[in-house]
Amino acid sequence: MTGEKRTIRVLPKTVASQIAAGEVVERPASVVKELVENSIDAGASRIRVELEAGGIELIRISDDGVGIEADELRLAIEPHATSKITDTEDLDHIATMGFRGEAMASIASVSRLTIRSRTAGAEGASEIRCEGGQIGQVTPAPGAPGTVVEVRNLFYSTPARRKFLKTPQTERGRCLKVIRELAMANPAIGFVLESDGRTVLEVEPGQLPRERVLAVLGRELESQMLEVSADAFDDARGLALWGLVGRPEIARPTAIAQHVFVNGRPIRDRTIQHALKEAYRGLMEHSRYPTAVLMIEMAPEGVDVNVHPAKAEVRFRDSGLVHSVIHRAVKEALGRADLTPAVDPLAALRPRSELPGSGLDTRASGDDAVVDFFTREVPRAVSGKISYESLRRALEAPAEPAELPEGDAESAPVQPPAGGASFAEPKPQPVLQIHNSYVVTQDESGVVIVDQHALHERVMFEYLLERLSRGPLESQGLLTPEVVEVSPTQIETLDSLAELFARIGIEARSMGPTAVGVYAFPSFLFDRGVEVQPFMSDLLEQASQSAEPPTSEEALRRVVDMMSCKAAVKAGDKLTVDELTRLMELRDEVERSSSCPHGRPTSVRLSLADLEKLFHRR
Repeated sequence: MTGEKRTIRVLPKTVASQIAAGEVVERPASVVKELVENSIDAGASRIRVELEAGGIELIRISDDGVGIEADELRLAIEPHATSKITDTEDLDHIATMGFRGEAMASIASVSRLTIRSRTAGAEGASEIRCEGGQIGQVTPAPGAPGTVVEVRNLFYSTPARRKFLKTPQTERGRCLKVIRELAMANPAIGFVLESDGRTVLEVEPGQLPRERVLAVLGRELESQMLEVSADAFDDARGLALWGLVGRPEIARPTAIAQHVFVNGRPIRDRTIQHALKEAYRGLMEHSRYPTAVLMIEMAPEGVDVNVHPAKAEVRFRDSGLVHSVIHRAVKEALGRADLTPAVDPLAALRPRSELPGSGLDTRASGDDAVVDFFTREVPRAVSGKISYESLRRALEAPAEPAELPEGDAESAPVQPPAGGASFAEPKPQPVLQIHNSYVVTQDESGVVIVDQHALHERVMFEYLLERLSRGPLESQGLLTPEVVEVSPTQIETLDSLAELFARIGIEARSMGPTAVGVYAFPSFLFDRGVEVQPFMSDLLEQASQSAEPPTSEEALRRVVDMMSCKAAVKAGDKLTVDELTRLMELRDEVERSSSCPHGRPTSVRLSLADLEKLFHRR
């Protein structure tokens, strides 16, 4: 800024409105959101949205709501004119979608706006036009009860803003996203979205919440979604929750498939995202995000919706309550479900281009983990010679105890963890080990193929967490310390790890600038044959790169995860029938046994119906 004198003056009304529009009206989707929310507040039962060029050239919103009186049409375009609040006290219990009274004025300042409206008792409709903020006269017009708002040539008066718009296809997609969310939140209202004369979305009024969500997201997801609900109301506080959450295998690489609504308002909230992620902990890979639709109802006094220009974020009075209710409800819903993923029996036989979701980014579909597992692993796993008779006996008859030959170099029996679950007294179950890596068994739904390492890793993980809840792990002292070569950075983290080491049974001290001496090691890992030096090298490497405080529960879980992985049976380990049978029993006893601690599936199911399709029986 130069030293010249600047005169302070009041901005012209049009300029002020265009500046305000920069916060409210970012693109056509912003206009669609504001106008459709007005229709919802007007009590509409049907709302039609028509777009041309993705909304850049035309947005027309028609509804059958209560309408606007003719003598109030001009006032509706004035800044900060609203029928929804009257004083500051109203801001503490906002129950409408809109309330600021600035959307119409902002839209009118950057477009050619027409409003035609008729109330139920009026003889005819009235119309008002506004161009670039210049408001015209109210005139009579033909029209049914309700309101029609047309927005033409968006940002025509601010060409620089218009240049920042994306292609019509991109802007149409953003408008569709807005309508999809508002349609899910309002199942009593019918919605139609037309783009350039083509119907893109149409849902009937009066649907149940579940029907509406599936109608919008796609009926093909019905078998993949679990219902979640909770009622934590306490007088004027608390919340009620209903929603649908996706099975872990349809998780996505981003949070794009998460739809959260508070009192019918679509929002983004980190507290809720974190609660969801924590509920799925261990059921999916850490880098993925669950699919979810959550409808939260709470007293207006418990949430502040006036904290974001586009009302996309809110502030909860008791965010801890919101987090705990959502986390508990989603976790319970997942705990009640059989989360063993099903596989497509014909996927391995199809060309890659014919797989579900081909031509799309499979990382975004959520199906890649299942499809890749089946197409990559199954052909290799079943390529060995297996007689029909041996397979029939394994699947239909009780298993006979079998002993491994003495001195078998490949054997690595599953040893019971000290003080934990025992493999003694197995109940006979039909099991068959394939290539010393996978276990085939059956349940009431079909054939189940289990990854022995992943399942045993989950068993070990749950045992260790339960054991740690009762105190530190047992430790075994070494006659002579094991020396581990490390980097100077890892040495620096050693002191901060003292508390964590004490909990898991490790005693380690610095022996120089690049060496650590290990004087005691967890008895559990000794019993499982885990070597000290490789384990400590990996542990110190992870600790030096982790963003989590060493004393946090997250850091502890990461170390327990690592211990479980090192201690579990490996792919290629040959197990006795007794050990295989006991492992299958633990699958039913351990929480979240459908996935390993990293979130990868421990098992997949081939249903009887799929088998019938595969053998052309149906």
